Amino acid sequence: MNARIIYGTAWKKERTTALVVSAVLAGFRAIDTACQPKHYREDLVGAALEILYQKHGYKREDLFLQTKFTSINGQDTSQPLPYDPSNTVEVQVRSSFATSLRQLRTTYLDSYILHSPLDTYATTLQAWRILVTLQDEGRVRAIGLSNAYDPTLLARLGEDSGRAVQVVQNRWYERNGWDREVVNGATPTMRNTSKSFWTLTGSPSLLSHPAIATFAGENKCTPPQAVYRFAQSLGITPLSGTTDETHMREDLVAESLNQGEEFFGTLTKFIWG
Repeated sequence: MNARIIYGTAWKKERTTALVVSAVLAGFRAIDTACQPKHYREDLVGAALEILYQKHGYKREDLFLQTKFTSINGQDTSQPLPYDPSNTVEVQVRSSFATSLRQLRTTYLDSYILHSPLDTYATTLQAWRILVTLQDEGRVRAIGLSNAYDPTLLARLGEDSGRAVQVVQNRWYERNGWDREVVNGATPTMRNTSKSFWTLTGSPSLLSHPAIATFAGENKCTPPQAVYRFAQSLGITPLSGTTDETHMREDLVAESLNQGEEFFGTLTKFIWG
């Protein structure tokens, strides 16, 4: 499944189930979560999936599911953890993966990523090699990293493991120069599998750019829709975490909007020079 936009479930708390159901019924076919109770309710994503399967006729293969392994530094240790942090990194990743499968009520994942690089390169490589093994076992279709802004690190992981990074999910916003180095690629495959969050909230100057206003006027759309369309034209798959059903439907329309070379060129020059 080649989803062009993903529904993000961070910070939805007890509203997660209802919002995921609403997002899928609105037209989303890809869902992002994490095995990290601090910011996500992966279990409630699973509850939403069960409702969609039982009450609305969806099948597992109709949806793209992505979740993450979050190292202990990203966990709230006052909450139940998906693994024993005293175990080796390899065991932690496998335990977290098993928890995710159980909570999401599935036997496989479309995408499984490290929530961020670990403390050292050595431990990151250890975790990455488990993702490679899970992919070889047919339990994961694509593997990658989030919050990974160093293309040298991404390339090195591929070289040392023999498996290229296939997904990179980063902040795409003003303060990091719209992640130019990673989007434009440490490996050929990354260019087509970059995913972005903070796409709207982190880009006020892009949202207010005259080219966005012109495009929105010509296409009878909103500036956020225009920004999503621009990101998609760069090969980026944006995440939308909206809780508004009208905005859900608007976000899904973005990929069908027509854009000209002038729009693309003007904004590309604006963000990357």
